[in-house]
Amino acid sequence: MNKLIKRSTLLSVIIVMLFSLGVVQPAQAAVPTLDKIRVALFLNLPGKFTSITKSVTLSSQQAMNLTVKAANKSVQWLSFPEKDQLRLALNDYKVKLTETTQFSNAQQVYEAVKAAGGSPFLISLSKNDKVTYQVIEGGYATNSDATAALNKWKANASITKLAGSSMIVSGPFSLVNGGHASKSDALKAAASFGSQGLDTAIGMSLNSSGKLEYAVLVGLAGTQAELDIVKTAASKVTTKLETANGSEDMLVMRVDHSATGTAGSSDELYMYNPKLAVAVSAAGSGTIKVTERSERSYRGTIEAGALNNQMYVVNEVPFEQYLYSVVAIEMYPSWPIEALKAQAVAARTYALYGGNNFTVAHVVDTTTSQAYYGVNSEHENSTAAVDATKGEVLMYNGKLVETLFSSSSGGRTADSKEIWGNEVPYLKSVTSPDSISENGLHSWYRVVLPNGKVGYIREDLVKDSGMKNAAGKPILLSTTADTNIRRNPLIENNVAPVEQIKSGVQLVALEKVIQSNANTWRRGPYTSAEMLKAINAKLSISGPITSMEVSETGPSGRAVAVSVNGKKLAVSSPFELRALLGVNGSLQSTYFTIEQTGKVVVLGASNQQRVKQDGAGNLQVLGANGQTATASGEYMFVLDGAGNVRAATKEAGFQFDGKGNGHGVGMSQYGAYSFANQGYDYKYILQYYYAGTTIAKE
Repeated sequence: MNKLIKRSTLLSVIIVMLFSLGVVQPAQAAVPTLDKIRVALFLNLPGKFTSITKSVTLSSQQAMNLTVKAANKSVQWLSFPEKDQLRLALNDYKVKLTETTQFSNAQQVYEAVKAAGGSPFLISLSKNDKVTYQVIEGGYATNSDATAALNKWKANASITKLAGSSMIVSGPFSLVNGGHASKSDALKAAASFGSQGLDTAIGMSLNSSGKLEYAVLVGLAGTQAELDIVKTAASKVTTKLETANGSEDMLVMRVDHSATGTAGSSDELYMYNPKLAVAVSAAGSGTIKVTERSERSYRGTIEAGALNNQMYVVNEVPFEQYLYSVVAIEMYPSWPIEALKAQAVAARTYALYGGNNFTVAHVVDTTTSQAYYGVNSEHENSTAAVDATKGEVLMYNGKLVETLFSSSSGGRTADSKEIWGNEVPYLKSVTSPDSISENGLHSWYRVVLPNGKVGYIREDLVKDSGMKNAAGKPILLSTTADTNIRRNPLIENNVAPVEQIKSGVQLVALEKVIQSNANTWRRGPYTSAEMLKAINAKLSISGPITSMEVSETGPSGRAVAVSVNGKKLAVSSPFELRALLGVNGSLQSTYFTIEQTGKVVVLGASNQQRVKQDGAGNLQVLGANGQTATASGEYMFVLDGAGNVRAATKEAGFQFDGKGNGHGVGMSQYGAYSFANQGYDYKYILQYYYAGTTIAKE
């Protein structure tokens, strides 16, 4: 985009003033607001978002309060001192894998089960007048689910070797010995039941006066029938026993060594039934660390409940403070303030647009909604951008805009129709100054190794030898030892290098390209087998793949349809092509072309053309000496009349050359960065990418 041109006539000045006054105006409808937003950290919502944990570990530098939510009523039950730690889990069905008086034995089982993909807890209790350690695993919504897990663990030879075969299902059925005034009193009573060889836990609930009362839970059985067997032994201690089945408004406390990993220290594990929710908050302006979420710390409260038979964990936080983290992650805080302001308004609008989109939460903490990492990611620059635009949202015809954005549009944003198939008037394709992402990046040479292999090496790892090969291509020398020749022009730790070479190796340079980045990228070539495996992970097509091409493009030039072996891939929306065609991860965008690297057009006698797609037929080459030979090796190097050398693969191969990073719809973040560098403000940026919209504020 060219910068705005100053107008000289009075009429033009008036027009510009009117346009400026129209940038921020009241919407026809009330501007939506939100006091607090609920962000799901863990949630089981099939088809929308699935991130599962069986427990959550919370800690704070400040004192913490635990509130129980039941029947639309919230009451604080417990308080914890500063720097304390507690754990939460569902009071459901679990598998008791082992029981021992030796902590080291229990810990071995715990670690083995964890390594095998289980969700174990290492707990202790007083049993048979000794400290006894148990490893329990789960939980499970039903006894039958837990029984299936039990059979799975019994069939695991390495686990049974460590744990033994005396595994059972434990559950929420308990005998209740209540009326204890304190936790210490309940623990003493629990030891009496434990002396009879019975499993115990501490139950907490509110009595009729609203005061917290403690009880001993005895048995922790998987069924009522199993609990009846326990009753005889429990009656030897007292006959003052009632029955609980796990549906009560009760917290169950167990002594847990899972997080501490030592016998000498433990946490209190509070288990709640699925109809309850438990909320933990820190005193004052303190934050709460969630160990299972990369040890991130969060403002507001952490709530745990149950949805679809799994534990959910939600952070309820003041809305504007939520944006402090989002803007700092979604856009580099070092970027100009006007770009950050544009991101702040877009992020605020996007969060409001979705409403209560995740049943128990408005948003989730990943890019399924917007990335949100709590207070650790906050930065003063992005916080200032949020504060400067407080309450501002983007609207179209009196309604919130779906402010979609992506990292880079590759020079042109996508029309919503070519990504998801539906037209949105404010999400049209526009040019975008995204090449700013290439500033300061190295170029890479595509090179041929002495053994005939082809790959990429960064420009600062070679020097020009001053020589050229017979085709006139430069010969480079590697300058460092143990240098990786990469498959793509960037460092990818999850992709095996083509080769590792020593210093002084001669390399023939075929071409020089910019390092793959948010604006320009390259992947491949990939073999027919690699592409077939990637596609068949989501679809079912027959191989081998001999041809692949973009058969239809949208307004911005993005791929709308891709045909394989002449047949269009069946996708519900073009956006799916990114994941469908990605080898070692999704493609960056759908803005790509496909080079069929195995396709060679040979001009024969009488100007007849022969197209070679793969290695099915041999290609005879006539040399300068008049002798013919069969082309061999992984690559054939084809020289055109302009002196360009193409590395054609002997077998069918497919190289993707693309632009942009993300879906490309709406605001390009690198484009916003570029516009801000040119002096444009956030209002112009937003209205450029979301045509016909207005910025409104309550």
